[in-house]
Amino acid sequence: MPALMLIAGAAAGAAGLATAAAPTRAQAAEVSEFTLGNGMQVVVVPDHRAPVVTHMVWYRVGSADEQPGKSGIAHFLEHLMFKGTDKHPAGEFSQVVAKLGGQENAFTSQDYTAYFQRVAKQHLGTVMGFEADRMTGLVLTDEVVLPERDVVLEERRMRTDNDPSAQLSEASQAAMFVNHPYGHPIIGWEDEIKKLNREDALAFYRRFYTPNNAILVVAGDVEPAEVKKLAEETYGKVQPRAETAARIRPQEPEPRAERRLVLADGRVGQPSLSRSYLVPSYRTDNKESVALDVLSQVLGGGSTGRLYRSLVIEKGLAASAGAWYQSTALDETRFGISAMPRPEVTMETMEKALDEAIGALATDGPEAGELERAKTRLVAEAIYAQDNQATLARIYGATLATGSTAEDVKNWPEMVKGVTAEDVREAARRWLLPARAVTSQLLQAKPTPAAALPPAPGAPDGRSPEDRS
Repeated sequence: MPALMLIAGAAAGAAGLATAAAPTRAQAAEVSEFTLGNGMQVVVVPDHRAPVVTHMVWYRVGSADEQPGKSGIAHFLEHLMFKGTDKHPAGEFSQVVAKLGGQENAFTSQDYTAYFQRVAKQHLGTVMGFEADRMTGLVLTDEVVLPERDVVLEERRMRTDNDPSAQLSEASQAAMFVNHPYGHPIIGWEDEIKKLNREDALAFYRRFYTPNNAILVVAGDVEPAEVKKLAEETYGKVQPRAETAARIRPQEPEPRAERRLVLADGRVGQPSLSRSYLVPSYRTDNKESVALDVLSQVLGGGSTGRLYRSLVIEKGLAASAGAWYQSTALDETRFGISAMPRPEVTMETMEKALDEAIGALATDGPEAGELERAKTRLVAEAIYAQDNQATLARIYGATLATGSTAEDVKNWPEMVKGVTAEDVREAARRWLLPARAVTSQLLQAKPTPAAALPPAPGAPDGRSPEDRS
């Protein structure tokens, strides 16, 4: 399947699922799908190796679905979903999960919001009941909402405002998506977060948190018939309260100009150079996407990737170098490369070396050994994903929430095997173009010479500006 975005807004690593033909599939049971009468989609991924289940509810709504001027509302509501309902006061759901020896969390991305619990299989009905209740029963007051808004603001300060690399990443994303709502951060812009209120949260909740806009994924020691019975007894009783519609967002115009960003900060310990390109996602063009998956492995597949071998080992220019591709997205997405130059290497030299590596690949394509290593690694990661129940649940949830299907998950490894050297060369030639790119430099700020500092207030004559005539 498409690469899975494990952390919202961050560079995604390649992950996937094995096909039935894979010899190490460990006899994984067939995935089952059905839809409840209220429109809620259900996916069951049986895995009987341990008596536990991962229960996830995915809503087809993320930061890219927010109303202009209200950035951050999707993430803010995720926080507020833990504040209690008419039936269950704040904290009760989490306390019950903890007493059962389980785990829980939630996350927001550009395209979806998800809530999950991992518990012993006999407690599946309990967490279903709680989650179904908060799908419609959320109770919010200003006494709850306003302090939580301050929590989100502090989260933004810690994760973005106090981190130069995060600031530059945010600016790069905004420069890449000039028209599409992927351009604003998942956590939101500070000035807009400050204006979010109880009414905003409830309006967003009532519009998008409805069973016909949700996907239930259960992976673990269960049978489909058992999950269906429990789902009908819990989620099946929730009535739809909003109509769903196609998720049509403003799209990016064809990019025509290369964009460059520079951020210099005294807190930067290691300068870095990064570049992202506007490219198709799996949903927008699955054939191109799979070629880009392989291309990302050819360029950035660890110590065997071309960038690492060329820039770190052979030329000794970089301390590290790599590539990534965020294929799981509803609309067009990003392909990225990065490198950290050694202290004596200039950014100009570093960028030239990156350009040469990409240019060579776009001209000659990958070598036979490179191509085979990249495809083998991707398929192996797909097989290894079978060993992690939570990863399986996330793969299916993210895939369905971004407009693809369970069948796409099964077919993805075979598509990878079919990628040719020419496919990879064409992907590099077609998509890794300067006009499609945002290039970012993160630099160490140099101390400002005393002579260059502005005069202190009242200088040079000791009088304040108001006293001067």
